[in-house]
Amino acid sequence: MALTPHLELRQTQTLVMTPQLQQAIKLLQLSNIELAVYVEQELQRNPLLEREEGEGGDDGEREMADPADGDADPDGLDGSDSETLQSLDSAVADDSQLGGDDGLDVDYDNMWSSADANGDGAVGDGLSDSAFATAGSRGGDFDDSRFASEGALSGAVSLRDHLTSQLSMDIQDPVDRMIGVHLIDMLDESGYLAADLAAVADILDCDLERVERTLARLQQFDPPGIFARNLAECLALQLRDRNRFDPAMAALLDNLDLLARRDVAALVKVCGVDAEDIADMIAEIRSLDPKPALAFDDVVAQPVTPDVLVRPAPNSGWIVELNSESLPRVLVNNQYHARISRAVRSKADRQYVSECLQSANWLVKSLHQRATTILKVATEIVRQQETFLTRGVRHLRPLVLRDIAEAIEMHESTVSRVTSNKYMATPRGIYELKYFFNPAIASSSGGEAHAAESVRQRIKALIDAEPSDSVMSDDGIVEILNRDGIDIARRTVAKYREAMGIPSSVQRRREKAVRL
Repeated sequence: MALTPHLELRQTQTLVMTPQLQQAIKLLQLSNIELAVYVEQELQRNPLLEREEGEGGDDGEREMADPADGDADPDGLDGSDSETLQSLDSAVADDSQLGGDDGLDVDYDNMWSSADANGDGAVGDGLSDSAFATAGSRGGDFDDSRFASEGALSGAVSLRDHLTSQLSMDIQDPVDRMIGVHLIDMLDESGYLAADLAAVADILDCDLERVERTLARLQQFDPPGIFARNLAECLALQLRDRNRFDPAMAALLDNLDLLARRDVAALVKVCGVDAEDIADMIAEIRSLDPKPALAFDDVVAQPVTPDVLVRPAPNSGWIVELNSESLPRVLVNNQYHARISRAVRSKADRQYVSECLQSANWLVKSLHQRATTILKVATEIVRQQETFLTRGVRHLRPLVLRDIAEAIEMHESTVSRVTSNKYMATPRGIYELKYFFNPAIASSSGGEAHAAESVRQRIKALIDAEPSDSVMSDDGIVEILNRDGIDIARRTVAKYREAMGIPSSVQRRREKAVRL
């Protein structure tokens, strides 16, 4: 082989991640709140963009035919949109310049452990058909009752104001007042005082005894239990306010670890009372507030705004449509562009106007692609999980990202980004799109596999229905599930039970004994 310079022609295909394409991929993973903030920033930055004030039409709606028909178009896209989505999907699949999916997917297994009181994973109450029909159709005026409720919430008294007003009336000494104001500012969100009193005395240059006396007076303020330094002291302050603090109750508060384990026999021995008195004392403890400051929490919880609406169709199928209230609508002002294009003279100004026009057009196109992709993924999820919509959570099918990606011919990374922080409103409640993805648990009879979420709900139902005199162990639950055709191990049952916040059989037996 000769080592001489020569010319060689090669033809290769590469994917170039332009800033516009990176923007489109970024929009896929944004929630509706984050998207609204992003669009607002673009409206302020780009003079050629303007907000569309008119009502949206029916372009965001798709009626999904009954699965038995088999003639419904799963995409509903024209050729140009399909090609653009394919190029975007390819860019998402080759996301080396985006840093992968780290931080985009939420930990869904633990997401509903504390918020789900009913165990079905729903964010809110189920929405009726009339709720879908009237969503966004109600006008508003200044006499609307909603303004009155919002005004009342915004005018709520804060905990600091509530305590400061009591301080000004109950404590007259200026030094003690200064100590009180300092301690009020050191309260945490639950109303506990985690500060070291010796350090407070050093900062204020006063005696430690004076800080302790001031704290004792502050602990008599409303709400009862405020300024406590631990849970036992918080409960003791509330019991003293009710005149229910006695030596037996003090012994109980000194052994809260035994109460957490439901060890009634040990509590009877420590407190020196019988089991009936222990049951009354535990009931008294349960009526107390372990976080007294939360009653003054004036942060208004933001409701979840669904991105997709699902409702039954007259032909026994399902209608899947985008929520127009969560879709930002922007337009490119071509008239303004034409006017300023004739007025500019310098090259720099012409380049700036050209860049603004290109950025505005691409943003509008990216928003349309995002909406189309969300609708496409949501429609396939509804098609795959139709038994859940008709029969409930126990009939949730096993589903992974690959199943949806193969059905709609997209990459798993695209489906992962689309389903992150997106919510679907169904007649059974509002769910995150990732809720419908569950790993499969094999069937012991060789039949169809079971979804992990449906098995969790089956375990919860078994525990809720167990009699007080016969608490089932994890092995007993495994035997029942095996008889029902669910092949599951005991450690998996324990993992699901702990994820739902259900105590062990020993703890449940002790708790039921206390209630008796």
